[in-house]
Amino acid sequence: MTMPTPTSALPDAAELLARLKPLHEQIRDTVVAACEQSALEQLSQVASEDHAGDTIYAVDRVSEALLLDFFGREVAPRWPLVLIAEGLPHGEVVLPAGQSADTAVLRIIVDPIDGTRGLMYQKRSAWILTGVAPNRGPATSLRDITLALQTEIPLVKQHLCDMVWTSAGAPVQAVRCNRLTGDTWPITLRPSQATSIAHGFAMISRFFPGARDELAAIDEAVIRAVLGPPQPGRAHCFEDQYISTAGQLYELMSGHDRFVADLRPLLDRWLATRGEALGICCHPYDLATLLIAEQAGVLLTSDSGGPLNAPLDTETSVGWIGYANAAIRQQIEPALLRELAARGLIEPHQTEIAP
Repeated sequence: MTMPTPTSALPDAAELLARLKPLHEQIRDTVVAACEQSALEQLSQVASEDHAGDTIYAVDRVSEALLLDFFGREVAPRWPLVLIAEGLPHGEVVLPAGQSADTAVLRIIVDPIDGTRGLMYQKRSAWILTGVAPNRGPATSLRDITLALQTEIPLVKQHLCDMVWTSAGAPVQAVRCNRLTGDTWPITLRPSQATSIAHGFAMISRFFPGARDELAAIDEAVIRAVLGPPQPGRAHCFEDQYISTAGQLYELMSGHDRFVADLRPLLDRWLATRGEALGICCHPYDLATLLIAEQAGVLLTSDSGGPLNAPLDTETSVGWIGYANAAIRQQIEPALLRELAARGLIEPHQTEIAP
């Protein structure tokens, strides 16, 4: 199989970004309009169950319908591509239709709504995610992404929302939009510069039943190891279980959170000993914009402390750990990896801190 030469075949990032922004804006406005016009019961109906991915709710269908039309019309005629997203046959489709994946120039991974559950109940913003990589075949990974765009889908009662983007080697750019007037203005995102999680937000994700007791025990052990036992009338630190990976990354890059870990894939074997199966985990499409977080200054690792990477697909379960800065990582990582090793969730040699 002969693959196209990615470095020479990639389009100009600015031109491709200019085409992607209107798609994100259209999805945002369409979903917000659907939330305004539809009853909660309609939006929260289960549309389908994907054994390899996530549950598809009715609100997800609102945005998915726009993807194939847009990429087939606005991107594929110039830059043939493999589009990767939930809801597509086998998780991906080649555009223009009828072409082979071998001849595609790009692989584009999209999550049209990351944070569906919070949005459909009007509790929390969701996010539209797009990551663009040169086509390196099935081996194309998150680390190949060279352009990323992340756009907030606000609550109906919320008139301000953000859009953030970057390309490889470029600074992160962000704007805030007044969706009522259409006005936009630049904003600056900066991860927390605090040297401790004390009096800040720090947490281990435990969104769904199944292993929350073990994840909470790990969280408690790590916090006690780095901050000591609770003191009367005081709170060492706080947590925010934001059910959106993109939302969690945004909280890290904007300085709101100092430490976040999603360790769910590590609990697979632990659950098996209880005769239970691992539930839903983070997938590569949820991390389609990790380039933005890292170029904003967030430090990301795998759930065992190594390099964070995954293939561009809709099936792989991905665990990850995020630190706002090197000082927070130095404070948390040794205690976290020791605790994971002590519970048999990672090998002892993995507690050696990567540079």
